[in-house]
Amino acid sequence: MAEFKLAIPIVLENEGGYVNDPADPGGETKYGISKRSYPALDIKNLTVEQATAIYLKDFWKYDGIIDQRVGTKLFDAYVNLKHLAILYAQAIVFKALTPDGVYGPETEDALNRADPNAFLTAFRARLSTHYEQWVMLHPEEQKDLEGLLRRANQ
Repeated sequence: MAEFKLAIPIVLENEGGYVNDPADPGGETKYGISKRSYPALDIKNLTVEQATAIYLKDFWKYDGIIDQRVGTKLFDAYVNLKHLAILYAQAIVFKALTPDGVYGPETEDALNRADPNAFLTAFRARLSTHYEQWVMLHPEEQKDLEGLLRRANQ
C-alpha cells in the first residue's frame, strides 16, 4: 500500500523552498504551502515538519492505493493541480463512471484495478498536455514549463 512517508520527499523536492514572486499565480509559498490557502501561517518561517504535517492532514488520502508509484504520482499531482488531478486520473481509469474530481472508493478501486504502468504512462502524458496548454494560455509561465514537464514525467 502507498505510504505517505515515501511520497512526501518527492512533493517537497518538487515544490521547493520559499518563493514570493508577484508574477507567480501561487503567491507567497514555501514547500508548496501558500499564504493564499493558509493565511494565518507565517509562510516565510514555515518548517519542513510543519509543511509535512499540513500535507498529511489536508492532502494525503492515498493509503488504499496498492502501487506506491501511483499513490505518489497522484499525491504530487493533487498538490499542484488539486481536483483537476483527480479528474485526469478518473478519465483514464473509469469505464462506466463519469469523472467528478472527487477522490473516493470508486476512484481508488478503479486505480487499483488498472495496470500501474499503463496508468502512469497515460497520467504523465495528460499532465504534460495540461502544462503545455497552461503555458499557451499564460505565456508569462513559459519560464516554468521545463520544470513542470519534468515534474509531470518523473
